[in-house]
Amino acid sequence: MGTAARTAIRASRVLGRTIDHLGQAVAWLMLALVLLVAGNVLGRYLLGFSSVAAQELEWHLLVPIALLGMAYGIRRGGHVRVDVFYEHFGARKQAAVDLLTAVLTVLLAVVAIQLSIPYVEQAYRIGEGSPDPGGLANRFIIKACLPLGFLLLALQGVELAIESALRVAGHRVETR
Repeated sequence: MGTAARTAIRASRVLGRTIDHLGQAVAWLMLALVLLVAGNVLGRYLLGFSSVAAQELEWHLLVPIALLGMAYGIRRGGHVRVDVFYEHFGARKQAAVDLLTAVLTVLLAVVAIQLSIPYVEQAYRIGEGSPDPGGLANRFIIKACLPLGFLLLALQGVELAIESALRVAGHRVETR
């Protein structure tokens, strides 16, 4: 195996570990969301108390879970794949399909990043907050999860592209 292939494998492993660590951190947000929802339900039905900010915080936690967790889901194979043809392909042909998919994922993610940055900037500029009394301020923070989530998706696409290109070239790659 050449120097370029070893360097590519190291880069792929670093990207993969980064996505894994961020995905595991985001998983803890699920616990926070479950506890928050349970607290909101108990507060509303047992104590007769409801908070607009606490209700908004639910979807403020759901957004990073979805957007920051999508790269981790793809890395761990949690995405939907239509295997009508793919499962019958040989290893190299599967790697070629994965490479094409990875390149398209990166391109899509770059477009999404470009489109979402002005959206976040506008929310920051106007000081956007909740329209509801007692709601959360600084909505740009949650909107910033859009470009960040798609950046992570792009990085996962790069990791998959590296791994797939190496497999197409006939290298045995174990990065996961």
